[in-house]
Amino acid sequence: FFARVFGVRVEENYHLIREVYEPLKPFEKRRAGKLSGGMKQKLALSCALIHEPEALFLDEPTTGVDAVSRKEFWDILYRIRERGVAILVATPYMDEAARCDRLGLMQDGRLMVQGTPAELIERYPHHLYAFRAPQAYLHLELLRRHPQVHRAVLAGEAVHVSSLAPLDTDAMRQYLRAAGLTEFSFEPVQPGIEDVFIALTDQQAPQTTTA
Repeated sequence: FFARVFGVRVEENYHLIREVYEPLKPFEKRRAGKLSGGMKQKLALSCALIHEPEALFLDEPTTGVDAVSRKEFWDILYRIRERGVAILVATPYMDEAARCDRLGLMQDGRLMVQGTPAELIERYPHHLYAFRAPQAYLHLELLRRHPQVHRAVLAGEAVHVSSLAPLDTDAMRQYLRAAGLTEFSFEPVQPGIEDVFIALTDQQAPQTTTA
């Protein structure tokens, strides 16, 4: 259907979609609505590629897709890019945003910043540390109570702790031991795109005052 819409034949342009479509061939008789999330996205990508477009616009293409299918999908996008196709992707996943050549971070419909991932990370305004411990999330409030901690947020199995000035890591470890912790680590860490996003939303949040 999509090939006819664009005035091309599947047989002539099959080489454009072979990598994406081949895994779907065993399911050709299955209705699109019955396919898994990853298969639906590959089918949609096949439809978009069949007429050899110069650009692709993808709106959250991996939402609801399992981790393995997400990786496969992005590997395919990289190879499509190598063919000279420009790709614009909207994604809520910061690890996916970090894969892009250039990215823009948006909040409430406003563009906060744009640039390469390296340029955005370079603009991170705070000092960042990673706290790791068994069930690290249980110690969020303890970290937040420290007077020099600006923010403490979950980052996978760790907690990322930011400060406006460099922290004395030895003093922080003593603070944690005094609270009864024995198995933990607290070390400086390089920020990622998600850390940059959190810092930017903090900066742009409206300030409230009390009378």
